[in-house]
Amino acid sequence: MPVITNIEDLRVLAQKRVPRMFYDYADSGSWTESTYRANQADFDRILFRQRVAVNMDNRSTRTKMIGQDVAMPVAIAPTGLTGMQHADGEILAAKSAKKFGIPFTLSTMSICSIEDVAKETGGHPFWFQLYVMRDRDFIERLIDRAKAANCSALVLTLDLQILGQRHKDLKNGLSAPPKLTLPNILNMMTKPRWCLGMLGTQRRQFGNIVGHVKGVDNMGSLSEWTAKQFDPRLSWNDVEWIKKRWGGKLVLKGIQDVEDARLAVGTGADAIIVSNHGGRQLDGAPSSISALPEIAAAVGKEIEVHMDGGIRSGQHVLKALALGAKGTYIGRAMLYGLGAMGEEGVDHTLRIIQRELELSMAFCGRTDINTVDSSILLPGSY
Repeated sequence: MPVITNIEDLRVLAQKRVPRMFYDYADSGSWTESTYRANQADFDRILFRQRVAVNMDNRSTRTKMIGQDVAMPVAIAPTGLTGMQHADGEILAAKSAKKFGIPFTLSTMSICSIEDVAKETGGHPFWFQLYVMRDRDFIERLIDRAKAANCSALVLTLDLQILGQRHKDLKNGLSAPPKLTLPNILNMMTKPRWCLGMLGTQRRQFGNIVGHVKGVDNMGSLSEWTAKQFDPRLSWNDVEWIKKRWGGKLVLKGIQDVEDARLAVGTGADAIIVSNHGGRQLDGAPSSISALPEIAAAVGKEIEVHMDGGIRSGQHVLKALALGAKGTYIGRAMLYGLGAMGEEGVDHTLRIIQRELELSMAFCGRTDINTVDSSILLPGSY
């Protein structure tokens, strides 16, 4: 077993252990992938001000996200097909988040169902991410199922009314479970750990959908239903309807523009997530970290501003906080850990990020995460 010291170590190991179509699904963007690359690269130009002879004792990363206590201002982002990176992946990631004391967000397009995660985590609160489908009755029942599962926040994704073109997914013939074509079979034969794990679980399809939609009980009917269901007519009126139906904490994901941020404030949501869907929708859009400061300055006093996209280290978390975010999300960093080592790998991911966050904060002269602001950054670098 290699020595794991950073998220890149986990990524390399995941690439070796996860079948190509699912690794590529996690680690890619749309079109030329320019926005996907910029999400991470744009952190590099932001520089810290290092301080010395400062008391670094009693460091704390504890804070709150939408009023909920968290061990650090990091939540696990909703990621589709998590249970295809590793058998029962959503359950394992949720267990890791529970141990660590941060929110886990379950995707609508998960392999393990809402009920699976609730049962396997002992009813511990988690967040649920909702896609708006044409089938409004299904959406209402999804919301009710999330309530019954003790979900403590609803994360409504606004930037997937239509699907961006993701070349790798098209070339790999992405599906869950994978289609048994000769190239897929040959590739899976090189991933024995993954295959054994999948043989040991019954969870291999979209658990929130199969068995919960009339007429969808197999892969053929599921594919046909899903292709027709993402709703291009989604509007701010739908947000109002969903907020009323849900009745609890609501987070709006996919905000990239100040005008949209102001509209989001008008809905009465509890938080927004500055996000470009990991560079998987509109290629050529700005990175999340570059869009963050203007949005935080415009609406940060009226609504909690979070940020998602490109975070691979605790230093990235710290830079986002310095530029106005009150919380951050990790998707790929978690998936790398999960694909590499299952639940233990997610544990590694969270420990690495917290350690890097705590140390970097101290080197910048802060011991309490709640005191971080733009003064820890070098002027002119952001």
